[in-house]
Formats: sequence, C-alpha cells, structure tokens
Amino acid sequence: SPRPRRHRPRARRRTARRGPGRPRGRPPVGGHRAALTPGAAEPIHYKNNNPSNPQGRTTFVTDILDELQWRGLLAQHTDLEALRAHLAAGPVTFYCGYDPTAPSLHHGHLVQLIVMRHLQLAGHRPLALVGGATGQIGDPRQSGERQLQSTEVVKGWADRLRAQISRFLDFEGPAAARMVNNLDWTQEMSAIDLLRTIGKYFRVGTMLNKDIVARRIASDEGISYTEFSYQVLQANDFLELYRRHGCTLETGGNDQWGNMVGGVDLIRKVEGVDTHVMTTPIITKADGTKFGKSEGGAIWLDPEMMTPYAFYQFWLQVADEDVVRFLKIFTFKSREEIEALAVEVAERPHQRAAQKALAASVTELVHGREQLERVLAATDALWGGGDIRDLDEATLAAATADLPRASATIGESTVADALVALGFEKGKTAARRTISSGGASINNVKVADPEAVLRQEDVLAGGLALIRKGRKNLAVLELS
Repeated sequence: SPRPRRHRPRARRRTARRGPGRPRGRPPVGGHRAALTPGAAEPIHYKNNNPSNPQGRTTFVTDILDELQWRGLLAQHTDLEALRAHLAAGPVTFYCGYDPTAPSLHHGHLVQLIVMRHLQLAGHRPLALVGGATGQIGDPRQSGERQLQSTEVVKGWADRLRAQISRFLDFEGPAAARMVNNLDWTQEMSAIDLLRTIGKYFRVGTMLNKDIVARRIASDEGISYTEFSYQVLQANDFLELYRRHGCTLETGGNDQWGNMVGGVDLIRKVEGVDTHVMTTPIITKADGTKFGKSEGGAIWLDPEMMTPYAFYQFWLQVADEDVVRFLKIFTFKSREEIEALAVEVAERPHQRAAQKALAASVTELVHGREQLERVLAATDALWGGGDIRDLDEATLAAATADLPRASATIGESTVADALVALGFEKGKTAARRTISSGGASINNVKVADPEAVLRQEDVLAGGLALIRKGRKNLAVLELS
C-alpha cells in the first residue's frame, strides 16, 4: 500500500501545561520528561527473561530506539530526539491496539507484539488494547466496507485475541503488562458527549485528507460515516489511556500513522501535553511485494486456523534475499547470532541454516516449545530419516494436510493401484516398473514386490499411510 504522508507536528512546548482539574505544580500521570542530552541516558537493561537470552545473561542496549532501528522495526515517529529522551527517562507506559475483526491475529500483528515485547524487556510498561468498541466498526480498508459483525461475535473474537496476546507479554513485575478494552469507556459516552467533548477538536478537512479516507472517497464505493469516524474513536483511546494509565506512547503499523497522530493532536489540545507515536514499516519481500500470504490466505497465529506445521513450513520457505532481514524483525536473536547466520546464507545457502533458525524461532514464539518439537519430528519423519510411526494422529494430520491424497482398501488395493490413483503413474505397467526399480515406498519403507497389497501393518495414526515415488513425490492414502 502507498506510504502514508509523513506528518510533521508543529513545534510544541517542552513542559506540560496544566489540564482541567490538575493541581498546580504536580506533573500529569506519566510524568514530565527529564531534560536529558541525547545519548547521555543510562543503558537500558534488557531483563533476563529475554527469549533470545534463556541463560539469563545480562544484556544491555544503549538505546531501545537504536535496537528497533537496527532490526528494521522503526518507520515513522514524532520528534525522534524527544522520543529518545522520553524513553531514556522512563519507564514509559505505551500501548498498541488490536481490533477483533477476525477470530485470530496474523503475522502483521505479530510484528506489533514483538515491538511491545522489546519495549517491555527494556523496562517500559505495555498496555495491550483489544478494541471491543472499534472492532464493531473496523478501520477503513483500501477498498470496500467491512462486514459488520454482531456484538456477540466481536466479543468472542476479542476473548480469543486476549488469549493470544497474553502469551507474548509478562503480566508481573515492575513493567507488568495490562489488558484494556476500549468498550469500557466508549460505551459510556452518548452521541452528545462524543460530539461535544471529542468531536469539536477534529477538523473535517484534516480528516478528509487522510490517505485511506481520500482514496475511498475517490473510489466507486466511497466510505460510510461509520468507518470515517473510526479515526475519532482511535484518537479518543489514546486520550483515555493517557488519563487512566499515564500512557504517553502509541505503537502500531505504518498504515495507522494518520490515526495515531490524531491521538497526539487530541491530547495536546485537551490536556496540553506532548505525547509520542512510532510505527513499524509494512513488511515487504526483496522484490517489493507485500510479505505474508500463503496459498490458504493469511498467516494466522491461531493453530486452529493455520496448523503449527504449516506455519513452520511457511517460514522455512523464505527466500535467501529476505531471511536475514526477517530474522531481525521476527526473532529475538542477538546481533552476533544473526550475523553468523548471514555468513551461512552467503557461503552455504543450500543448507538453509538461516531459514531453519527463523522457522524454529517464530514457531516456538507463537506456538510454544512442545508444538515446535512435534513439528520438527513431523518434518524429519516426512522428509528426513525420522520414524513416521512416532507421530500422533493430530501431528500427522497437520503435517499431511496439504499433500495429495487418495482412498485405498486394505487387503485389496495394491501399491501400484495407489500410484496410479494419485497420478504418480499413468498406468499399472509403469507403476510396477517404478516399484521394481526401488522407486516407491510406503511409510518410508521401500516396496520390493510390484504386486504388493496394502496391509493392516501399513496403517498409521488416523487410518493413513504415506506413499512416496522417488524423493519428492509424497502423498497420503486414506485406508479403509
């Protein structure tokens, strides 16, 4: 999608003005920013629960923004030096919002969760906002109105998103994360409240000039007032989180830049306080196309919508030109580890060490160590030297979900019949010739007899058997 126009806020006061009802001389919740010289801050301590640092070794970064920039996780931002000083004077309370417009998060949301985790490991306090209110509207897309879901559906999806988000953040300790729901304050507002207390601070001309809004207005389908008003609700979220929790930083994707700076402007107008936003870039491949589509659609984080095996295989297929950059973005591996893997890509690309490290790291991050071990066992059994009989029914079903398949009858169907049924051979004569030359196997065991019949001993968990022609042609037999 086109890069949003860069917003350059006009010069603002360095100290916060008194908001309504705030005692004179007391800083707002979240504090005044200390007047620090850039680069003079103490090093930020990454806590010992850093996923890339399981042994608990102490890790330091001079500035968390430097780390995010090196990893390719920083695109647009409000005043960079002010933001740098604000984070160095921390801890800062920050938030990122996730709308339940689907029953699962996807790889794009994963980027935001990783940014939140980096900031939390640097000592800052995350607020994970699940949009129980904004999810009932949905932010405008590039084309076409979103289909509005019922309140019950949105609530169910919001519950699922909260469960997913909770696995990425730490909810205990001095930088404990907190879950928030914008339905808590949005549903309390009447239409009059919204227009009088929030709407009066928005200028229609500015709202119309937002890239996505302008594009939709110029399109045949246009844009409804419902989706047009989304930017007002998102800005109000930032204001409410500032008031309730002292939140002074919002993070999000680059496509949300316009909505995010709307919150900065609103807080400045209402409270007289400078706040910050920063965005991550839209992740693209080396050829410039958008990253993150599989044959089945989006790269979902929910194992019911995309199996851990399929998830692992997706990351395993990343191109050499992209893999080092994606290791920086999607994993918590150290610079030294990533630099070593970059050498592997340059000198031994055929071994795909970097892709294996990327796939394993992201799969473990999203699905946990146990699921990763099952995925690795299935991969080894299907394409390596592992024992296919060690796989349980669920893992085997997931690992073979995308393979071609055919039905066969135990005690009647022959291996040659199966090769023909799957399209591996055109006729039984060719199939028998393949078997006789040692080119066919059942469950990774070569078949020697060209007249071999499928037996009960060939049945794996779930009533399946794997048949292979050569090294690359693999399929599933559903046995009965």
